[in-house]
Amino acid sequence: MDALVDLGYTPIGPSVIDGAIRYAEVRSTADLPAGMSDVQDGGGYRLTERDDDALFGYAVGPDSWKRYLFPPRTTVLEISGADGSPLLASSGDRPPRFAFVAVRPCELAAIEVQDRVFLGRDPTYTQRRRDALIIVANCTDPSGTCFCVSMGTGPEGYSGYDLAFTELVDGDRHEFLFAAGSEKGGEVLDRLTSRVAAEAHQLAADEAMDRSKRSMGRSVDVEGVRDLLVNTPDHPRWDKVAERCLACANCTMACPTCFCSTMIDSVGFDGVAERNRVWDSCFTLDFSAVHGVPVRQSTKSRYRQWMTHKLATWHDQFGVSGCVGCGRCITWCPVGIDITEELAAMQSDGVT
Repeated sequence: MDALVDLGYTPIGPSVIDGAIRYAEVRSTADLPAGMSDVQDGGGYRLTERDDDALFGYAVGPDSWKRYLFPPRTTVLEISGADGSPLLASSGDRPPRFAFVAVRPCELAAIEVQDRVFLGRDPTYTQRRRDALIIVANCTDPSGTCFCVSMGTGPEGYSGYDLAFTELVDGDRHEFLFAAGSEKGGEVLDRLTSRVAAEAHQLAADEAMDRSKRSMGRSVDVEGVRDLLVNTPDHPRWDKVAERCLACANCTMACPTCFCSTMIDSVGFDGVAERNRVWDSCFTLDFSAVHGVPVRQSTKSRYRQWMTHKLATWHDQFGVSGCVGCGRCITWCPVGIDITEELAAMQSDGVT
């Protein structure tokens, strides 16, 4: 972490917070979740202890990196009560240069999805993204809700990172196999104590990736998904899932690619008015309101909008899927709704 700080970065990485592995500022390996793993299934998450001291032996938690690139709350405008002159709140306020430590390949894919939405269009996102250093941790321990292999986003990172590493833990051996993906990453690597990797290290890393691919908790068949979802708005499965869905928006808050937001205006006692952009969700009733009347009034219509956009019409807008297979929407759904199960049911034209 010292090398990152010396280069002017604020390291953000995994840490155990409130019973989950979340992202926060980290300053040393003591802040990392050493010896910890997670068990995940539909509507369930718990931490467990490993039988080794792996620092990155977990899948993903409730946080995603969009919290730092596309913050949950951003002040976009201030108006002073003194003279009523507007001030763009972001002018002159430069955010930290973040170093994202232990980004999973599926999460890197999610960042690249959000790049298509925001990069070059949104100044807050663009500046934070261009300043960020991305350090990928290849995933050796997927969870029960992971399906990145099906989505082609993991468990190994191949491009788009500044640094990538595979953690190798075997008995007394605890090593990291690094690869630089950019000049910035090479600069960091030059500051680390390292040696040239042997063929045995690469073989061990390849074996770890093979085990990870075989350990995916979920899978989906993405063939023909776009046309299936777009062309079946009246499929009876939408009614089935709506009977369970709470429209709580947990899935969209935990999702690393969802980008819905709204504007909230407020005035303080000091007379300063603010306009803030805050995260929103297509599951909230008022999100689709036009002239005060919601377009999507039923839970069925809101769930259908979310899943169809995520897996189908996202392709039309951005040329890629809006799902990277991280499994967060399954884990953090209070009633355990499983997007892979819903899709499979529709593909088989069955109702269960």
